[in-house]
Parts: sequence; C-alpha cells; structure tokens
Amino acid sequence: MIYITGDMHGNAEKLSKTELSMLTAKDTLIICGDFGFIWNNDVKENQFLNRLEKRKYNICFIDGTHENFDVLNELPVAVWNGGRVHKVRSNIFHLMRGQVYEIENKKIFTMGGGEDPDFDLNEYDENTVRKEIPTSQEMLTGVTNLEKHGYKVDYIISHEPPAKIKDFLSLSENKSIRATALGAYLDELSQQTEFEKWYFGSMHTDKFITEKYTALFNKIICPQTPIESKSDFKKKFLLKPSQREDK
Repeated sequence: MIYITGDMHGNAEKLSKTELSMLTAKDTLIICGDFGFIWNNDVKENQFLNRLEKRKYNICFIDGTHENFDVLNELPVAVWNGGRVHKVRSNIFHLMRGQVYEIENKKIFTMGGGEDPDFDLNEYDENTVRKEIPTSQEMLTGVTNLEKHGYKVDYIISHEPPAKIKDFLSLSENKSIRATALGAYLDELSQQTEFEKWYFGSMHTDKFITEKYTALFNKIICPQTPIESKSDFKKKFLLKPSQREDK
C-alpha cells in the first residue's frame, strides 16, 4: 500500500507516529517535501538514518524549499521503480523532480521544489542560484516523462500546488498571492494530464480541497482508500491491520 504525508522539517516525532508501526515490507511512505533529515550530514544525523533503514517499509520524499541541496545532490543517483532517485539508504529514496515511478501498480509523477517564502531578495543579487526552485530543464524533463506515459498517471505529488489551488487557499486564509513560473507550470500540467489524485505539502495544512486535490501536513493517508468528502477526510485513513488483505 502507498501512504502519503506532509512536510517533516527534520521532526523525528512525525516518523514516530503509532500509525506507522502497522506498515509492512510491502508498503511505501511518501513525504511531500521538506524532509529535513538530510541537513548536517553529521554522525547524529547518519545514526538516525541508519535507524530508519531498519524499518520494513520504504521511505520516499520529494524535496521542498527547506533542504540542504548541497548534501542532497551529492548522494548517488539510481533508477528505482522506473524513475531517477537519490539513494539515501537501502529503503530511503529522494524522488527527483519530473520523474514518473510505478509503485504498487500506480504511476506517480513527482515535482519537488518551490518558492521559499523566507527568501529575502534584498539580501542576494540577481545571480544567486536558488536551488529550491525547479529549473527549466527539470520542468521540461517532467513534460517529457509525462508525454512518454501519454499524459496519464494515477497520482501527482508535488511540494507546491498548482497556482489556482494555491490562490484558493491563500484567499481563504487572507494571505498575499504571488505568481510564480512553477505555479503556472503546475497549472498547465493539471489541465494537460489525466490523474486521479494530487497531493502537496507546502501549505502546512491538512485540507481536502476537492476529490482530486489534497493538502497534507500531519495526516497520513492512503490514496487507495476513497475520500469523497471533507467529512471523510476528518477520519483516519490508514487501514487497520484487520482490514488489510496483505497483513
């Protein structure tokens, strides 16, 4: 089974939830950006990653806006389930931008990165390389890979939502709106691609927006479990062990 949750920012408690204890070797947990456990590359951090490697299930994450990209990009690149990954440990993978993976017979498109809301333009010149923002080549790679799959996937997982969804959430929370190239790109993908569900983590909220779009932060949900309304979303969507066919 596939399970999806939101940003972690290096908070180990979010990986210690009792719900995760039921996951098996057949399961995959996907985090929608800002993993945060690859930051200092020191002994303590590596010891924690070694402990995570002992878990039965796969732990996958896309990058967000708060990552140590210098450390992340030095990791070995491999092909896993049809897409390129940075391999952190035998069961921990960074799902790279613009890739399509096949997990549990589901096709999953990923696009990490975004506009860092804490970035101060006044502190940097125009030549500053902002590694948190997907490059034009990464976005083109995404289009190319989607084209290979006939612009049809089961799930899209991104850190940022499409611009139209971000505008909706920002307006409802009285936040300022800023147009970005990535938001426009994701908007275009949402119109050109056939998909069942789209999950994102940058808004730091758990919200069922429509039957297709869901914002995640603390909740851990299983896409294979139907969510048809906001009231449904308030329930726990991890299957209980007694409900699993593969227990």
